[in-house]
Amino acid sequence: MFTGIVESTGEVYSVQDEGTNKQLWITSPLSAGFKADQSVAHNGICLTVEKVQENRHRVTAVIETIEKTTIGHWKKGDLVNLEQCVTPNNRLDGHIVQGHVDTTAVCIEKLELNGSRQYTFRFPDKFAPLIIEKGSVCVNGISLTAFDVTAEHFSVAIIPYTYEHTNMKQIEPGATVNIEFDMIGKYVVRGMELRNQQ
Repeated sequence: MFTGIVESTGEVYSVQDEGTNKQLWITSPLSAGFKADQSVAHNGICLTVEKVQENRHRVTAVIETIEKTTIGHWKKGDLVNLEQCVTPNNRLDGHIVQGHVDTTAVCIEKLELNGSRQYTFRFPDKFAPLIIEKGSVCVNGISLTAFDVTAEHFSVAIIPYTYEHTNMKQIEPGATVNIEFDMIGKYVVRGMELRNQQ
């Protein structure tokens, strides 16, 4: 489990196809402290650290992850938001994030607001029941508050600190990001669906 509070960014060092999988090496200030079998969120995707070499770590993405996230398009030099999993004595500063990306969304607008930034994203409308006004949403692993929510759009505001310490500074209109909707909302929607089937 994660909180959506990014600890550091990493840089994609290499990407290699391994059958239907993709093997990636990531360079970051955190990598040297990682251990094999550790779960780390990469742009909101929970991936298992397989190997550590000095300031780099290796992960593998399977076809399910490649098809549902942006990882299939990552290339050398791309910045990736990193967060280690929560420990029992951690504060839950963001919201409950599983690292299970639901879908991708496209940035359709980026506004400069005299210090802060506002982004608007378009997502598949089948996910509309999972996002609410002033509710939590995870964008590229960042816990954010959604507003101006419609059936297929939502906006988020980015403070200067988040802009400088995550890969949001690379997100421009046309860019695709990973989206994980609030887990509690998923259970509510699922429960209602099952109740309606009875």
